[in-house]
Parts: sequence; C-alpha cells; structure tokens
Amino acid sequence: MAGNNRERLKRIAAAYAVSLVEDGMVLGLGSGSTMAYFIDILAERLRGGRLRRIQAVPTSESTAARARARGIPLTSLDEHEHLDLVVDGADEVDP
Repeated sequence: MAGNNRERLKRIAAAYAVSLVEDGMVLGLGSGSTMAYFIDILAERLRGGRLRRIQAVPTSESTAARARARGIPLTSLDEHEHLDLVVDGADEVDP
C-alpha cells in the first residue's frame, strides 16, 4: 500500500510541476520515476494543444528517449544557455 501511495504522490508532484510550464518555455528534464510522470503529463498537454512551443533539454539518454517517443521537442544547452524551468525528482529529503 505504501508503494501505491508513493506513486500517487509522485504523479501529483509531476502534475503540479507541469502546471508551472508556460508556452514557449525551454525546460530542463531530470531523470527518474517522477520525471517519467512529468514527461507523460507534459506530452499529453502538448498533444491536447494546452501548451505550445515547448523545448526540453534532457539530462540523460533515458529521459531523452522517453521525451522523444512522446513527441516532446528536444534541444541542447548549446542551443539554449538559459533554461526557464528545470524539473527533477528528489532522491532524498532531510528535514
């Protein structure tokens, strides 16, 4: 049960992060399971026309492959030195 709740919370966090994305932004995409949710939700909003002109700089080949497979346009830091928003999961939190 705890695992299901953890996954639900990851989806909620990813959806919130996607809500911060605006048209025309250049995003930094981290890696990990929360990023997988973020990429899926972002791609859904792009397909639905709720977001436009998004480009993303992935931090790993697996993130690049997932984003590419879902139609998220990729770019690089060579093309865009400034990122509007960088999203990544938190491996550990120490209050």
